[in-house]
Amino acid sequence: MEGARKGVLGHLNMLEMEASNLKQQDLRQSSCEEELNATLQALLRKRDQLQVEIKANTSLQKMRSLLDRTGVPCERNEDVDDQEDGSDNSQLLLMMAKHTQLKDLLHAHHLIGGYDVLQTRKGKGVCVSLATAYEGVYLETYNLEIDLGSNLRICRHNIPPFIPLERLVTQGNMQTDIRDFLDTLSQYLNAYAGRKQQLHLTKEIHSSVQVAESNALCTILVLMFTVPGEKAGATLCTLQYADHTQCLPTRVNIQSEDTALASSPQWKKNQALLLETPLHTALVTMKKTGSIA
Repeated sequence: MEGARKGVLGHLNMLEMEASNLKQQDLRQSSCEEELNATLQALLRKRDQLQVEIKANTSLQKMRSLLDRTGVPCERNEDVDDQEDGSDNSQLLLMMAKHTQLKDLLHAHHLIGGYDVLQTRKGKGVCVSLATAYEGVYLETYNLEIDLGSNLRICRHNIPPFIPLERLVTQGNMQTDIRDFLDTLSQYLNAYAGRKQQLHLTKEIHSSVQVAESNALCTILVLMFTVPGEKAGATLCTLQYADHTQCLPTRVNIQSEDTALASSPQWKKNQALLLETPLHTALVTMKKTGSIA
């Protein structure tokens, strides 16, 4: 009996020692993992720092090259020149400021109706770029290559076929006032881009509004609304853009199964809203007032 008890106690002591050893091994392993993780994090921080330095040096080289090509002087501060430490960073900041000024000038150039013109065929022609934009977002850019002979002649272009380019050339004053011709063409292109962008935003923002019909020039749009209420039903809204140099419709027609809907005061307001406000913005207001679902 006494021998059996000692055997059990001895076995328990052995198990306790094994458990203690395992615990110490786990602690050592955990400590090793923490050290490895700390080393890994330090290496990752060093990598990120090196990437930032490489990117800064690359940006500095690119900006130096850009300013050398454009001939724009980079003004330096004498106090900064006297400091050796951080000189590259100082140059980088100065060049970033000059680069920002150049971008602002280019943006202003487009806003005031400027056109980018490049010589082609060793001075025998020019390529004129007309950028389009809507609500501050640049969209497509179109190009004209003009032959500089005795009479100006468009030899190549990527103007959409539904833009009346030939009529503008024939009826306009391209030969005597090229700027006026380009301004008129730019009006057509920007109006088309604006109508197209409104249609895109309508499809993107208003999932409950279905575009039943539209043409390539986006001068005719047929939309299908769902009008909430007890007499909920489909309502067709047709927008016509007779003036192709504008982004807003010239006529709005409402058709509904509810014959009294189109003549109701609220929908009279909606028609006026659609005539005076961009389509996607007007639909937001109509949804807020409960006119459409």
